[in-house]
Amino acid sequence: MRTPSLQVLHLLAQRLDVTGDYLATGGAGATAEDDVLTQAEFSLRFDDLPEAERLFTEVLDSAEDVRARARALDGLGQLAFRKGDPRTTVERLEAALEAYGGDIGAHARLADTLGRAYAMLGDLGASVEIFDRCLGEARRRNDRLEASRFAMLLGHALIDAADFDEARALLEETTALASDVADPLLHARLYWLESRLYAEQNDAERAARYARKALSIVEMTEDRAYVGRAHQLLAHIEIDRGRPADALDVLERGRSLIADASQVEQAQYRLEEARALAALGEFERAASLAMEVSGVIAGANVEDAGRSYTLLAELFASFGDSARAQELYELAAELLERNPNRYLVRVYRRHAELLESEGRADEAMDLLKKAVAIGEFEQPRLRLPRRKAIAHP
Repeated sequence: MRTPSLQVLHLLAQRLDVTGDYLATGGAGATAEDDVLTQAEFSLRFDDLPEAERLFTEVLDSAEDVRARARALDGLGQLAFRKGDPRTTVERLEAALEAYGGDIGAHARLADTLGRAYAMLGDLGASVEIFDRCLGEARRRNDRLEASRFAMLLGHALIDAADFDEARALLEETTALASDVADPLLHARLYWLESRLYAEQNDAERAARYARKALSIVEMTEDRAYVGRAHQLLAHIEIDRGRPADALDVLERGRSLIADASQVEQAQYRLEEARALAALGEFERAASLAMEVSGVIAGANVEDAGRSYTLLAELFASFGDSARAQELYELAAELLERNPNRYLVRVYRRHAELLESEGRADEAMDLLKKAVAIGEFEQPRLRLPRRKAIAHP
């Protein structure tokens, strides 16, 4: 039987938040709670979610040790995220972080998930703050792996916050570092980030080019979920380019890859299918699919929920149901106004067109003024402190 190296034990211990000695021997202060938590964490890792939830809850209900409670809360937060419940994720992980002592930089997995959950809830400021702090601490530790991980996360958060100048600077900084790193997935993530940057700045041609580069790399990996998300990104861009038939082809090729994804992730994937069908004039199929996914997405991701309501509003408008369309436009705007973006501009403009067609010119003009005021994202959505570049190790 092979004995794992100390380096492997150390890396695994970091991921599971236990000591290397414990993994090697089961001792060094290990308790019955440690055993249960390790079983729970392996169950989570291998997608046995009911068993993981049972074990984490068992420890949380009985543990007197603060660190055991922290690990149980952390695990339950990760479970909530996997289930597409960002609010419970934030509650559990914030409680875990407090129990750990508040040092988020020492808990990379928690920070990764917590930042994503805040972004899903539309709290981009919290997301950027978490990723920026973890990036700085990883660099100070000379941890290139964690630095690249949080650079990617921070880049996406900055794009979500429409701080494109900062996102571009971070991308260039990280790309320079990656030129000496023989990690195909790192380069794929950089292409993905660049694709999103161009897409949000309405440069669909270059966005598609970099999305295809990312997809060509990740297709060679065994990470089915990551490849599925790459198909979803490319389909999203193809729709924006006015090529919905190509988007449907991309989505069909990637459909089997998301079979084991969460209900929310599958709904996000199918939202792109609904958008493509609507663009092809298949309004009834698009409406049926959009109504199906909007209920799943509504409590999980503010922006996607806003997009799904926008699509439904457009479809009801095409069916001549003006009252329902206006109701949905208002609901979409209420969600998207938390972090104004190009989708909100679309809501204002389409709603204005509908109002104008009914002779409500003054109300339509008010909405068009709101669209113009967003300024096509010339300024970031958040007033964030400017980041100071930290030298790479």
